[in-house]
Amino acid sequence: MELIHNKPDKAGSPVLILAHGAGAAMDSPFMDDIASLLCEQGIHVVRFEFPYMAGRQTSGKKRPPDRQPVLLDTWRSVVEKVSADTGARVWIGGKSMGGRMATVLMSGAESDEDKTLPVVGVACLGYPFHPIGKPDKLRIEHLPDISVPTLICQGSRDPMGSREEVEGYDLPEQLNLCWLEDGNHDLKPRKASGFSHEKHIATAVETIAEYIHNR
Repeated sequence: MELIHNKPDKAGSPVLILAHGAGAAMDSPFMDDIASLLCEQGIHVVRFEFPYMAGRQTSGKKRPPDRQPVLLDTWRSVVEKVSADTGARVWIGGKSMGGRMATVLMSGAESDEDKTLPVVGVACLGYPFHPIGKPDKLRIEHLPDISVPTLICQGSRDPMGSREEVEGYDLPEQLNLCWLEDGNHDLKPRKASGFSHEKHIATAVETIAEYIHNR
């Protein structure tokens, strides 16, 4: 399995494994920016790809995401490998689907043993609380069972979970939310909002780095 490392010069830096979303690879511009900026904040970022995306990269043909058991099994393998290689307990998370699967893993939804993995916490970017256009099909039932501190950085007009929608959910206390005003699923605001995508990404990175460094 290919891994991309953004590693600070300082030894003993916290390790964050980031997974990509459903439609873009681990080296997409968004993932590149997040990983690079987090590295500048003293976080060792490790990226990987789920099997379907790795296959897409090799064949050039689009493939649908793997089913949940495959996604979770990939997460387990990466956590165990990175933890063994670095000698550290790790943080996990990612963009959209990748972050969602990290939360499912740490909820023990498939196996209680997952809660014993060497994971310190979870950090998500653009959590898909529901599919686009299907606000009644929520993906929150497992969230109360997450065994570690969890942070979600979310655009306030995300079509997969806007601030108005999410504030109406009954979410657990251990789930922390950072809202990026007028941001979409990629945290990008409209020009008329007065905010910028670069600033929102920087804010998300600073929030994640502070969250990790303070635990």
